Amino acid sequence: MKIFGIGMNYAEHNKELRQSLLTTEAPVVFTKADSALLTGGKPFFIPDFTQRCDHECELVVRIGRLGRSISRRFAHRYVDAVTVGIDFTARDLQEQLRAKGLPWDLCKGFDGSAVVGRFVPVADVGDVQDLHFSLHRNGREVQAGHTAAMLHPVDELVSYISQFFTLKTGDLIFTGTPAGVGPVAIDDHLDGYLQGEHLLSFNVK
Repeated sequence: MKIFGIGMNYAEHNKELRQSLLTTEAPVVFTKADSALLTGGKPFFIPDFTQRCDHECELVVRIGRLGRSISRRFAHRYVDAVTVGIDFTARDLQEQLRAKGLPWDLCKGFDGSAVVGRFVPVADVGDVQDLHFSLHRNGREVQAGHTAAMLHPVDELVSYISQFFTLKTGDLIFTGTPAGVGPVAIDDHLDGYLQGEHLLSFNVK
């Protein structure tokens, strides 16, 4: 099972981090280790190596069949379910790595950094490019996104990634975060919603 992340896929989020509505010609792809996956409402433990660990709420899509070099027009056939997830980012470490031109593996792919909620079949949600999702921290909404605002839509992401990696059943793609990212603290409680349905709930330790 592989976990892919997409960086800078919502213009307003790019603005809050880089002070500009930055767009990218091709999707920005990174990977997370399989030990990054956190499911079943298990608590997330803030790592000792970061002083600022940010939540990034995202639509997560699950691959349902084997595919390689997938045409964009057929890409929708390879996604079988979706959920809301959190791409946790050690922001202070990311800034250090970015300043040196180094990869993001350490700040993005650490243990527990890929939290996913309960998956919902695509057939039950309809158009994946017309979904609303949100994150609540301690009962207050802190992030809200609409997949129509993606700079690179889901079909493009599936097609693009499959040019480099064979996609297998169960692989996950974190499709990017909208504006509103921020740090978590011990004893925070996070809840994720997709189309108003409560799919994700866990504590921060």
